[in-house]
Amino acid sequence: MAPHSASLTLAHSADSPRRGRPAPVAIIDIGSNSVRLVAYDSLSRAPTPVYNEKVLCGLGRNVLSTGRLAEEAVRKALAALTRFRVLCGIMNVSRLTVLATAAARDAENGPAFIAAAEEACGTRIELLSGRREAELSAMGVVSGFHAPDGVVGDLGGGSLELVDVRGAVIGQGVTMPLGGLALQDLSGGSVKKAVKIARENLKKAEPQLETLRGRTFYAVGGTWRAIARLHQAARNYPIHVMHGYSVEPSDELNFLNVVETVDAALLQDVEAVSEARRPLLAYGAVVLEEIIRLGRPREVAISASGVREGLLFELLDRETRALDPLIVAAGELNTLRARSPGHATELIDWTDRFVASLDGPETADERRLRHAACLLSDIGWRAHPDYRGDQSVNIITNAAFVGVDHPGRAYLALAVYFRHEGVAPEKASPMLRSLAGPRLFERARLLGALLRVAYPVSAGMAGTLERMPVLAGDGKVVLRVPPEWQGLAGDRLLGRVRGLGRVIGLDGRVEIA
Repeated sequence: MAPHSASLTLAHSADSPRRGRPAPVAIIDIGSNSVRLVAYDSLSRAPTPVYNEKVLCGLGRNVLSTGRLAEEAVRKALAALTRFRVLCGIMNVSRLTVLATAAARDAENGPAFIAAAEEACGTRIELLSGRREAELSAMGVVSGFHAPDGVVGDLGGGSLELVDVRGAVIGQGVTMPLGGLALQDLSGGSVKKAVKIARENLKKAEPQLETLRGRTFYAVGGTWRAIARLHQAARNYPIHVMHGYSVEPSDELNFLNVVETVDAALLQDVEAVSEARRPLLAYGAVVLEEIIRLGRPREVAISASGVREGLLFELLDRETRALDPLIVAAGELNTLRARSPGHATELIDWTDRFVASLDGPETADERRLRHAACLLSDIGWRAHPDYRGDQSVNIITNAAFVGVDHPGRAYLALAVYFRHEGVAPEKASPMLRSLAGPRLFERARLLGALLRVAYPVSAGMAGTLERMPVLAGDGKVVLRVPPEWQGLAGDRLLGRVRGLGRVIGLDGRVEIA
């Protein structure tokens, strides 16, 4: 079933900051637990949310036991939809798509609610089947992870969808009534009974779970993200972005047991979780624990990309889908914040030549990370020189990037930090260093040292680097400067080139050529 959309118009003011940019697109997701509006800056390979609001209505509460959506939940949902319609008009949303999932699908008064909801939001609503919901969740993971390989699990308030993904290939999904509200309802509020119910229902997913062993389980849904946020707090984790956060199954099982048995109010940083969601944490933990025990994944990765992002990805043409979302997002940030955006593109080619001159290999993933770091290398220039490194780290570690895991994100932050602050290992954050790992940490130092050579000879401006290659060979690193620019070749530049050489154990020289 094709998604329905409606255009909402509102005249731009003369000083609109979005002049000349695509109008935002928006999705309203009517879920079993929450009704959420997310507006994105455009329909692109790396859409950035410009507005995000949810209302916890609890439409799915007691649906399985009563068969109906509660009147108070319906009232809250319709009020939220009315508000969201006005907000979409204020934002000049060019395309609005509204989706409804398990609660509206399963309740006997679901059709009446959908009719009232369509009137409230001003457009038709696509009522997703379980299979369609699983497909869109999987597409969200495909859009948000680099070469995903594993099983996607989308836990909502009313249902759990599981589907296999291998790159861009999506398998057939299965849906079960294991959402947090549904499981709470079916178990009568007993976590022990919830374990048995989850175990019995997951037998239906044996084809999906049998393929999970040694691969990644991609966890989608607000309850699982909330558990991951608490897990980060317990570990004093240095990055607070949820997307791409991964955990080893043994570590996760221990923490899930704590969530199931301890009063949620006693969990560290539980204030970051809404009060309405806290009672569902134990049920989300039960389902995830059973999936880990049955499927034995290599890791559990949290995905902030789900049904909504899957729908946006589905709307793109084939060529746009094939783009790397990390490179696209880094390129957009470069365009918005760099002094000379074209300089970053030249940096990519300039560092390509240098890396090709080295003896050691660079993997394909390291190459794409290096390219992204080049695009991000000048985003902190407007800050005071003493704070450019720290500001760049803050932007990169908290940016709404997809297509990058947390070690890769740490590499990007470290490379740009070293560019500003020098490449001495002790300058780096120990937490980011540990997160990146030894290999990526040294690659970040190498790129940071390269960038420290590039900027003094180019002033961050395009049109210079191609005439001043830096190459390794014959036991040395050599920067070649054309005769008309030999005035650049002072002690400061020589010191930067020698610093680059020291990172890889070679002598550094500047030659006029």
